[in-house]
Amino acid sequence: MIRMIQALLWAAAGTGFTFTMTMLGAATVFFFRGTPQERVQRVLLGFAAGVMTAASVWSLLLPAIEQASAWAIPGWVPAAGGMLLGVVFLAALDALLPKLRREREIADAGWKQTTLLVTAITLHNVPEGMAVGLAFALAAHGESAAGAAALAIGIGIQNFPEGGAIALPLRQQGWTRLRAFVGGTLSGIVEPIFGVLVVLVAAGVRPLMPWLLSFAAGAMLYVVVEELVPQAHSRAGTCGFVVGFLIMMVLDVALG
Repeated sequence: MIRMIQALLWAAAGTGFTFTMTMLGAATVFFFRGTPQERVQRVLLGFAAGVMTAASVWSLLLPAIEQASAWAIPGWVPAAGGMLLGVVFLAALDALLPKLRREREIADAGWKQTTLLVTAITLHNVPEGMAVGLAFALAAHGESAAGAAALAIGIGIQNFPEGGAIALPLRQQGWTRLRAFVGGTLSGIVEPIFGVLVVLVAAGVRPLMPWLLSFAAGAMLYVVVEELVPQAHSRAGTCGFVVGFLIMMVLDVALG
């Protein structure tokens, strides 16, 4: 019982750090005055697309393939299957959300884009929180605490641009700075929640992690291709994409 409580406390501490980094990233919205100009908007959308694309590959699909090998499953099976499930889920959400037809006014299209973006990044944070929670729970039972700390630091630093990738588009849609900050922050609250829950049901969840990781990757890639890239299409948006991709790739490889 004592070891379980210790594992829960460690998991809460680790995922609390990653959540705090999301909150700090969302706080970047306070440094923009008014609504960003169209050129800046395209850069921000491109940046978000780059961050999400790199995170889909290095944070989600590659770890899913690696973890699948531990369960004697061909790595491509959960990677491909989970990704397709994520795409189908977001496509269904896209179809079900009200006021989402492309012939509607621009404001509706922007709301659609922001809704899908928030959903995708929130889904992406679920398996990350579970991974950190499991790592710290194992550390509490004698496994490498340094490895768990490195994982939390890596994911936490990655979460910083992701918090901004949600808060800034929300501000762009006319939300107040405070509301946009809260919206960006709440996208990361799932990490401590699922980080603690996974400790309670660790034995049953670990085999599903490759599927959860690739599911989140598919959801993110759907948003990138369907919404962000078309909206960011310009030289400025391309530059934003490259910068976002490079930053997230370096963070994943260097800290992964």
